[in-house]
Amino acid sequence: MKVFITGATGYIGFNVALAYRRAGHEVWGLTRSAEKARMLARHEVRPVVGRMQETDAWRDAAGGCAVLIHAAVDYQTDPFALDRQTVEFLLSLAKRGPQPKTLIYTSGVWVYGDTRGRLVDETTPLNPPKMVAQRPAIEKLVLHADDVHGIVIRPGCVYGYQGGLTGMWFAGAVQEKNVSAVGDGANRWTMVHADDLADGYLRAGESGLSGEVFNITDRSRWSVAEMLQAVARATGYAGRVQFVPVADATKGMGDFAECLALDQHVDARKAVRLLGWQPKHGGFVDEVDTYFTSWDAAR
Repeated sequence: MKVFITGATGYIGFNVALAYRRAGHEVWGLTRSAEKARMLARHEVRPVVGRMQETDAWRDAAGGCAVLIHAAVDYQTDPFALDRQTVEFLLSLAKRGPQPKTLIYTSGVWVYGDTRGRLVDETTPLNPPKMVAQRPAIEKLVLHADDVHGIVIRPGCVYGYQGGLTGMWFAGAVQEKNVSAVGDGANRWTMVHADDLADGYLRAGESGLSGEVFNITDRSRWSVAEMLQAVARATGYAGRVQFVPVADATKGMGDFAECLALDQHVDARKAVRLLGWQPKHGGFVDEVDTYFTSWDAAR
């Protein structure tokens, strides 16, 4: 298949691009810089240089692909306005090139809100915190599209390699000498390794399914406090692990603070059942030394 990915040099998008290429697909990746374009080319991904707002730069490349994956986020603008605009543009390409196309939209488990220890799945009513309140409406655009096979992926918090939020923990320990988290640390994040997540995208794109939502999460149930203690051990951090009340953190972080304090338990068995997907990594704490070494090498 021919596959087009927005955010192809981002944390999620790059690993998804590699998964599709390793599976033998032709992959085009949107990136904003010539330097990152060379990185994509080194990994046999065909670079398309441009910004999401500059749709003329990537219209032909995307239109010629059978699978369209939106994995980009631009926090320098209104992220969800651009998110919706990009999804609408991708949908407008439905009648160009290979048909029917599959469009995969990257959402996230935060749309469930705080599950308070209760296990939730794709049938659970959504309760998104303010920061991601616009995401469910964009999901519906994809799922209810008439001319494409629409699929929504809701990843857990991604770890591995350079890290996402877990990379920020390593940076705090090594560079800032401050290991901290929002909330009291008793909350549990739903997690997934970058490779396992990429495999979920690959299986979804190859499935031929339409109108489906998939949670992609591993089975780990470590609390944030336990994960921070693992970070301290791996980095040799000897200071105090600190927990910041949500109200205090909101003053500096805005609505992001509420998301970081969510306590979530999210079921991914639908992906196991319909896609044959299985997480191969047991959780962030299990191999924290490996993840720290990888983060340290990447910085």
